[in-house]
Amino acid sequence: MSNSDKTPPEKKGDWEGFREIDRAIAENRRAEYRWRKAWADPWERRALILTALVVTAFVIYVVVYDGLI
Repeated sequence: MSNSDKTPPEKKGDWEGFREIDRAIAENRRAEYRWRKAWADPWERRALILTALVVTAFVIYVVVYDGLI
């Protein structure tokens, strides 16, 4: 039996909660899984947005302070 989409075969005895993790590992998309889980959590979403804003503000500060614009 060939499994062309690299997904693990579904078994009746597996744990429902780990099916998505198993699928992410099999499809080699663990980073995408982590980002989706982080974005789904409201606190982590706020932390990601805040981190992006701080990094952007720092880059803008460095560009303006060094006179690159």
